[in-house]
Amino acid sequence: MSTGLVSVAYVVASVLFILSLGGLSHQESARRGNLYGVAGIILALAATLASVSDEGITAIVIAVLAGASIGIAIANKVEMTQMPQLVALLHSFVGLAAVLVGFAGYLEPLTSTTGTEHTIKLVEVYVGIFIGAVTFTGSLVACGKLDGRIDSKALTLPGRHVMNLAAVVVSVILGGWFLGTDSLALGLLALVLMTVIAAALGIHLIMAIGGADMPVVVSMLNSYSGWAAASIGFMLGNDLLIVTGALVGSSGAILSYIMCKAMNRSFISVILGGFGQTTSSAAVAGADQSVQETSSDEVCEELRNAESVIIVPGYGMAVAQAQSGVSDLTRLLRERGVNVRFGIHPVAGRLPGHMNVLLAEAHVPYDIVLEMDEINGDFPETDVVLVIGANDTVNPAAAEDPGSPIAGMPVLEVWKARQVVVLKRGMATGYSGVENPLFFKDNARMLFGDAKDSIDKMVSGLRA
Repeated sequence: MSTGLVSVAYVVASVLFILSLGGLSHQESARRGNLYGVAGIILALAATLASVSDEGITAIVIAVLAGASIGIAIANKVEMTQMPQLVALLHSFVGLAAVLVGFAGYLEPLTSTTGTEHTIKLVEVYVGIFIGAVTFTGSLVACGKLDGRIDSKALTLPGRHVMNLAAVVVSVILGGWFLGTDSLALGLLALVLMTVIAAALGIHLIMAIGGADMPVVVSMLNSYSGWAAASIGFMLGNDLLIVTGALVGSSGAILSYIMCKAMNRSFISVILGGFGQTTSSAAVAGADQSVQETSSDEVCEELRNAESVIIVPGYGMAVAQAQSGVSDLTRLLRERGVNVRFGIHPVAGRLPGHMNVLLAEAHVPYDIVLEMDEINGDFPETDVVLVIGANDTVNPAAAEDPGSPIAGMPVLEVWKARQVVVLKRGMATGYSGVENPLFFKDNARMLFGDAKDSIDKMVSGLRA
């Protein structure tokens, strides 16, 4: 295929990727957005294969088949509750690719350059490897935290900010050395040292971020992986990678900003970490109080007599895989004429849009799944609120306790409803480590046990 046709194919693929991002912005068009993305990547792969010489086509086909086989195997094995970990892991692959391509581009560049062009090329290599190394190790740590293999609490080492600043300063100094040397061996040494420092920086940055900020971290790493892909594009002279990387990088940054705003947190405060290490005073005061327990039969009776019900899902619903039962419960209540809606917090679960995907998978109608800002004013007129596995996103300490670590964070104000039923396995804190005084309020009832079993009992009761 001629260079012109390849360029045209890349432009069409870029347009498809833009349409894909646009489609993914709404639940109703998400399926179409995915199809656009798939079409774009197939076109990009086909154009790339058509432009490769006969000597390299075999290696590329083997690599594509191997990657596709691994991807299909992972997709069939991974459950929805493990999607945050998978996304973080996939981000690490992009970072590692940027590092490997950077070293390869330095040792055996595709084209020889001189003068200013050569300097620009070296800067691309250096910055690409730096971003890639930070993304690679940071994503692995995020994956470990999300999977519970690494403690979700923020690691607050003494002088950690100075350490981070020192790592950046040393990397800049090494960059000057790298650009100033004509020796391949010395340049490679500078790259290796910087890569080690950047890898350590990635580990420390994410280790220092508390559990409640992990959804933001995932979107932030998504942005990093996009910029890493763009750097690969610059190193390889591939326009499609540059455009695609810029799209992913900018969209991830925008999503991180939106989520930070939803949590009343600044992006800098997330990076500096330390969130969720202390306990709110309200929670401490309420720790000696007793909770009011309820049963599935009692909740079922409440639902029968209710006119308005709001369901607030959280990560606990995903763990229990209760979304299908929730869908059945919703259908039965709506058949009885009950106004049922869902309240979704922007950072519910451990991945942006996690709850929306689960509910869509269970065939819950899109039009009754509302964002926090759309439904928060309706809680005072609501008869029953079912909180299924949510914790931090319904914590009244954010609004009532100025001394709480999550003070000022916008939350779903479920405690304003006539009756609140919280489905949880126990009294453990949320992912932020902050106690929740909601459990001790007069209008709150605790339904302990597996959420799926509890919901199934309610469904059976309503059918009877």
